[in-house]
Amino acid sequence: MSQPVDSGSIKEFTKEIFSKISIETVEAMTADLQRKSDAFGRLLASDRVDALGEEQFKKLLKWIFSTRRHSDKVLGVVPIEKLRDEVAALLYGEGHVHDRFQHFYDALDGIPEQLRIDMAGELLHFTFPTQHWLWSRWLWDRKNKTGALRLLITDDFELEADSIAESYLKVGKATLFVYKMGEAAGYQDSEKSLFGTVVFMSAVYVIYTYTVLRMRMTQEFNKVVPGLEEFSRRILGIHRMEEYQID
Repeated sequence: MSQPVDSGSIKEFTKEIFSKISIETVEAMTADLQRKSDAFGRLLASDRVDALGEEQFKKLLKWIFSTRRHSDKVLGVVPIEKLRDEVAALLYGEGHVHDRFQHFYDALDGIPEQLRIDMAGELLHFTFPTQHWLWSRWLWDRKNKTGALRLLITDDFELEADSIAESYLKVGKATLFVYKMGEAAGYQDSEKSLFGTVVFMSAVYVIYTYTVLRMRMTQEFNKVVPGLEEFSRRILGIHRMEEYQID
């Protein structure tokens, strides 16, 4: 298997990230991702998912960054019964996970494309964090060809693909190599699934966003942009941990 990630870029980003936040902060964010994952696992357990109602789905959509303020774009288009069936099929259905990802995406036609991708990516990753990787807009935006992974991969590794299923597999391959470099770089503990790598990649995206904002926005606007930790926590959905309470 060829090496798809740029080790030089990873080293540079690691240095810049740890100049802004401490390893203890990364570890705390990793622990909070585990708590978020625990909440997903309880709410979406195999013996519970078939009985989820509107209030549970509103809670779930609030946990996903891109749907946090857009639950109406999901619940107003897809009946609860269908959404429940599709989530159960995504998580517990037969066949390869990339095919289930594609089916979920196709079945929720009518919801904006990126919301469908972000939903499937977070549902899979946070319900089964040791089995499935994350795919969200800030990692790889198919439409705009941007995201954290674009900044970390080599020029000859192509994230673009003809189908959602193939794109999901490519995101996974790139993420795996970022993970493998994480132990040496200090952001990934091999005993903690992918969460350290996810924190690292979110920080990469934030640093990239800062660079774009500095070029395009006024100095006054840049002053109100949240710091790296807060910004990362927001896109990871761990800014308000009190929300992850399951009755």
